[in-house]
Amino acid sequence: YLINQCGVDEDRIITIALDDDMFLNLRDPNELSKYIREKITGKETYYILIDEIQYAISKSELKNPEEIRLYNVLNGLMRLKNVDIYVTGSNSKMLTKDVLTAFRGRGDEIRVYPISFGEYYSFAHGEKAEVYEDYAMYGGMPLVLTKKTDEEKTAYLKALFTEVYFKDIVERYDIELPDVLNELTDDLCSSIGSLTNASKISKTIQTVKGIKVSASTISNYLNYLIESFLFSNAKRYDIKGKKYFEYPSKYYCTDIGLRNARLNFRQQEETHIMENIIYNELIKRGYSVDVGVVELSESRLNKKTTKQCEIDFIVNKGSKKYYIQSALNVSDREKLETELRPLKNTGDFFKKILISKTSARSWTDDEGILHLGLYEFLLNENALEM
Repeated sequence: YLINQCGVDEDRIITIALDDDMFLNLRDPNELSKYIREKITGKETYYILIDEIQYAISKSELKNPEEIRLYNVLNGLMRLKNVDIYVTGSNSKMLTKDVLTAFRGRGDEIRVYPISFGEYYSFAHGEKAEVYEDYAMYGGMPLVLTKKTDEEKTAYLKALFTEVYFKDIVERYDIELPDVLNELTDDLCSSIGSLTNASKISKTIQTVKGIKVSASTISNYLNYLIESFLFSNAKRYDIKGKKYFEYPSKYYCTDIGLRNARLNFRQQEETHIMENIIYNELIKRGYSVDVGVVELSESRLNKKTTKQCEIDFIVNKGSKKYYIQSALNVSDREKLETELRPLKNTGDFFKKILISKTSARSWTDDEGILHLGLYEFLLNENALEM
């Protein structure tokens, strides 16, 4: 991009891959600084691209982020007026919050997500439905697209989860109960899109596995999994009361392929997988996402009762807000009414959308609710504006 579209000379692009044995000596921050400064010989802008930056941080420094020498080196380079620096690394070894704190407002985070269905579809060959089934099975980790067989994809995803993500988390946070982290991870993968909390998970692990663990430990482990980008969570929001519930929350896997591999491709609940994929797409598009709660009143046999109904997603970006329901199939009239009822009772006029797994074109019903096909939503970044 820099060379072909921006016209930058190659000698002004300094590329360093710290996982390459060619650059072993540059894992020392002082040597890294010296190497880069020697390459900067003119007044034009130089672009510094450093990959796997965590290799320049020692294990002892990881436990005390304020002592990391690398940050001082990078801050020093940033003071040069003709330098633009980009660094990438394993988030479980070098937390985003540590980096942004160390750069004191002079660094920006560019979060890289697994590829979307739209990106996956542009590389794959086949009908939308066929490609979607593959995506829903193996997810959007980029190297999946380079694997030719199902066996290769499966082996890659399992190794990535176990040998990279999981080991990084255990090492980064000095996990004392890896068995508990294992059980917690399995529980979250098994129940994507379901309401849960630390206390409930703690009791489940104790009952099913006989492992006694406190809710506070589970809460810490949940935060570690989120900070490492394996999971994200959506809080419940009372639409009419205009307040958040403290608990429970929903948890979603950042990549559905990693989730499936973790469960050995069992528990292929299409409804929950579709909901997870929609959630990830909304996050990737820059929306904030919560779970909506609407309280409805009913009268039966002259007795008035209330019950809570759920709207899968409350989606916000700036001044825009949308209510979204995810439904695999709404061909049955009763099922359709069940999905639409919470949308009709929000008590406001923000846009309501029902996304279902259909190839039909989008349309708006008499209640003003947009009915949107899954593929149309995933392939059109402006679909919510239709």
